[in-house]
Amino acid sequence: MSEDHGPLAGRHVLLVEDDYFIAFDMQRHFETSGAHVLGPAPSVREALALISGAARIDAAVLDINLRGEMAFAVADELAARGVPFLFATGYNETSIPSRYAAQRRCEKPVEPEQIARLLFA
Repeated sequence: MSEDHGPLAGRHVLLVEDDYFIAFDMQRHFETSGAHVLGPAPSVREALALISGAARIDAAVLDINLRGEMAFAVADELAARGVPFLFATGYNETSIPSRYAAQRRCEKPVEPEQIARLLFA
C-alpha cells in the first residue's frame, strides 16, 4: 500500500544503480513511499535511454561506477535538463569531476530515507 504523503509521493525518480540488492531496496522503499521509479538502470546506456524516453523526471539517484563505466554522461544529461540528482556511491569526493564538486553525495551504504530527504529537502 502506497502512502500519499512524504517527500517522494507522486515524484518520478530515476534510479541508476548496478548492484541488484541496493537497487531493489531503493526501488521498494521509493515505491512504498509513493514514488514512480524509472529503472533501475544498471548501465549508462540504459540510463540515457530512460532519460530520453521519460516525459517527466523529478529527481535522480546515481551510482558513479556502473559495471566499470563512470556515470558522468548521465549526470551531464540530467544537469542539461535541469533535473536534480545526487550521487550514491562508495567513491569519495576526489573521484568526482570538479564540475560536480558541489553536487550532493551519499556514501554507501546509504539508507533510502536519507536519499529521499536530500533529494526533496
